[in-house]
Amino acid sequence: MTSKFQILCVSSLFFFFLAVSSAQANVFHGGEKVFDVRNYGARGDGKRDNAFAFKKAWNDACQWSGGRSTVYIPAGIFYLNQITFTGPCKSYIAFTITGTLLAPLSLSAIRQEEWIAFEYVDNLTVTGGGLLDGQGSYSWRLNDCNKNPNCPVLDMNIGFRFVRSSRINGIRSLNSKMGHFNLFSVENFNITGVTITAPGDSPNTDGIKIGRSKDMHISNVTIGTGDDCIAILDGNTNLEISNVRCGPGHGISVGSLGRNKDEKNVEGLTVRDSVFNGTNNGLRIKTWAKSVSQTLLSKFLYENIQMINVGNPIVIDQQYCPNGLCESNGKYNSHVQIKDVKYNNIWGTSTTRAALNIQCSKTFPCQDVKLSNINLVYKGRDGLVTALCENVGGSVLGKIVPGDCRI
Repeated sequence: MTSKFQILCVSSLFFFFLAVSSAQANVFHGGEKVFDVRNYGARGDGKRDNAFAFKKAWNDACQWSGGRSTVYIPAGIFYLNQITFTGPCKSYIAFTITGTLLAPLSLSAIRQEEWIAFEYVDNLTVTGGGLLDGQGSYSWRLNDCNKNPNCPVLDMNIGFRFVRSSRINGIRSLNSKMGHFNLFSVENFNITGVTITAPGDSPNTDGIKIGRSKDMHISNVTIGTGDDCIAILDGNTNLEISNVRCGPGHGISVGSLGRNKDEKNVEGLTVRDSVFNGTNNGLRIKTWAKSVSQTLLSKFLYENIQMINVGNPIVIDQQYCPNGLCESNGKYNSHVQIKDVKYNNIWGTSTTRAALNIQCSKTFPCQDVKLSNINLVYKGRDGLVTALCENVGGSVLGKIVPGDCRI
């Protein structure tokens, strides 16, 4: 018994001195103190769980009061169970990934919405050019929530909640189990230079999902997944999106909105200077026909967009009601009001005849929709390109192809 107690004491002392020496081993670089996860016991062998080491490095960096700090993940494959990095921190903090972070295969290993999460942090930078590998291909067959109410909850690769004045730069995200980047209640947040990848048939693998956030800028990103490249949910204000290369996927979507009570308005969205290649949809706004909330979508600008073989380049669908949840088409009218939406200089090819499809609510018709310099061509053998516009008011300027949209 005494021998076991002595071994336990020696082991405890070893880990105590390891922690002390780890903190002492962290160094200054370029005016910042660098907290290398290897100094906390992390190993890039693709096998050992590094969550404890990562969390300890984060805590020390977050509480560093001597200036800027950096949590550094070097080259290697770092297996990581679910983890949440929580603030507030005492100064500017960077999370620099140069290696690969590898998610668990087991669904039971993650019991939160995201595999990796940051919350209640200001002045955070996530960068380094590293890779987040969600290993989602093993679980996509279980992602059948559209028809199975008992489907398992799958996690997104990385999430940010209540994070302000922060940015993501140069990170790559691969094969998430569900979505890739999840942002909720973030403010003054920039995303640049990221690459998000999953097969076109991978279910619900949205690239970037945004809710209840404001003053966001997304630029110079490449997204190809099995769902929306960017999904914009309720409560967002002042989103600037530019230089997106989207495809495969479902395009850039606003909504669906109106299904749940207490949803918030979406005001101020700009999407410009982007390319959609082989996506199911291009610029899409969708609201539930059978809506229970009355919200407003306003001040949208879509400008300088190229469509390359896109299924539905421009869509406003206020009759959205998938999976047979409405008794019949046209029975319900959405209570979501859409107004002040501008489409300018949008061109390319459509794989469906109805390249311009604007179906608004009879109860709340779309207001002040402006179309200018639209040139969408259909090259199929079953007829000319067409437009479908219902319950919409606004104006048409310049050349419009297809030109049979009366608003």
